[in-house]
Amino acid sequence: MPAPTTLKQLETIYWIANLGTFERAALKLNTTQSAISKRIQELELAAGAELFDRSLRGARLTEKGEYLVGIAEEMLELQNRIHALRDGAAPPVRRIRFGVTELIAMTWLPRMVTLLREQFPNVVLEPEVDMSRTLYEGLLDNSLDLIVIPETFTAPEVTSQVLAQVRNDWMARPGLVATAERGSLPLSDLVQYPILSQGSRSGSGLHFSKWLRNQGIVFPRQVSSDSMTALLGLTIAGLGISYMPSACFRPLIDEGKLEIILAEPALPSVPYAAMYRNDRPSAIAASVAQVAAEACDFTRQFQE
Repeated sequence: MPAPTTLKQLETIYWIANLGTFERAALKLNTTQSAISKRIQELELAAGAELFDRSLRGARLTEKGEYLVGIAEEMLELQNRIHALRDGAAPPVRRIRFGVTELIAMTWLPRMVTLLREQFPNVVLEPEVDMSRTLYEGLLDNSLDLIVIPETFTAPEVTSQVLAQVRNDWMARPGLVATAERGSLPLSDLVQYPILSQGSRSGSGLHFSKWLRNQGIVFPRQVSSDSMTALLGLTIAGLGISYMPSACFRPLIDEGKLEIILAEPALPSVPYAAMYRNDRPSAIAASVAQVAAEACDFTRQFQE
């Protein structure tokens, strides 16, 4: 089994490639040419391939040699970043991979991005907008650092910080539910209408499906979609009733495109939470959760 590759070996091939000869690399690294040759031989043994074309004059890299120089450059950059920490330089901020639901993207995601840029000016933001279950799976497999979703899923290794309770109301196209003007209806009266509901990968969809089962309510006719925008369009078109976050869509109610249907018992609020792993300590994840708490506002769309 070959000996482990060392940083000195990678540093050697990097400088040979950049300075053109073994001799110049030896001067740069303050060592002998024989030591340089020995490091390259050890590196070739570890890589299992020739790194220089010895049929040509000069230090001409092979294809695998060029590939290894790229790796060496990355490793030396990492070393420089470590030394920068030692020398008191500001630590480089890594990327922030965070996921949010469609409702957040429609409301306060722009505000969250603005605050993150202010707090982490050198950060690389990698937002993802998807269904709650998909985002939660991304958190568990470590492809996301933090997510903001309805607090439907739990696990011991996940910290959950509730940000808001989002009120939802039954909504329909004005005139679809003829008895709406009389005031509150028994919840059971709504089963005569098709329900436009969110799918099984939606945190809100799971939240309300469980609640309806507990109330003993079953809608015989159901249209399911993972897109809130699609459900909104279908509701405005009069294809059925749906549950919607009332504060966010208040302008559509004021414009007469939607009507709130009062029913008893009323729909429960949906708790939205910032979630991150607690078994992989990350100060930045907790900081992003605080930024989310500051930005959180479901009352109007596309806030900056």
